[in-house]
Amino acid sequence: MVVAPLTLICLSLATLFVAALPVILYRRWTRTFVFNRRDTIAGIAVFALFAMVVERAVNDYVLGMNATTAGWLTHPLTFVIYGALIAGVCEEVGRFIAMRMMWQRAAPGTAAADPSSDGRALAYGIGHGGAEAWLVGVLVQFQWIVFAVLANRGQLDEHLTNLPSDSMVRVHLVLATLSPLMSGVFVLERLAALAFQIGLSVLMWRGVRAGWRGTLPLAIAIHALIELPATLFQARMLSLFAVDGIYVLLALVVTAVLVRQVRRPARTA
Repeated sequence: MVVAPLTLICLSLATLFVAALPVILYRRWTRTFVFNRRDTIAGIAVFALFAMVVERAVNDYVLGMNATTAGWLTHPLTFVIYGALIAGVCEEVGRFIAMRMMWQRAAPGTAAADPSSDGRALAYGIGHGGAEAWLVGVLVQFQWIVFAVLANRGQLDEHLTNLPSDSMVRVHLVLATLSPLMSGVFVLERLAALAFQIGLSVLMWRGVRAGWRGTLPLAIAIHALIELPATLFQARMLSLFAVDGIYVLLALVVTAVLVRQVRRPARTA
């Protein structure tokens, strides 16, 4: 099979755009909101640990190693509920722990401890969302670009000789679905995810600053609701374009709220 050159160009441009976006946002906002790179690093670390390690370990156990829970989750409804909750619990617990530490270690009288600013939440959110964009989006998309190039050269099968035959078939099926349209869908999904992560970070930061005990449960519930369309798609209960349409609308709402509500440090006002 051959992946069209136009498709490869669109995939490459989309991947480069998603890779660059968190960096661009950080550089554009760093002076306005007095960013501290440690907050962004904390966001990267939390996503890498809680989403890529803890969540995956729990999923491996619940969906594979434990026959009882794996049997329960064969029902579409229980799978959807579990899938929506596990991401919310793992990521929001990690975000809560990180932000509690950020707030407790903020030196009084500095921009880091300024209760009127959401700058630290934005810096953290760019790190958390940027890590997701790279680890879940850019690296995966880069892999498919490499596979497409190998397929066009007729070298794909010889590079994947260690894969089982059914996995090899799935690779070819995915390559057959690649298109310029799917590149656009990829960009929209990553933009929406980044907006959600920044929005959840601002919500968590304000709750932690205020000492409100309901912050973590609320963040988990909101995150689970955000994950719901994706899990419905995985359970084949919702189409991909319906999911992306929902996420685009939600991302526009979140972005509008952030633009209206995010506060700058008092000393830069």
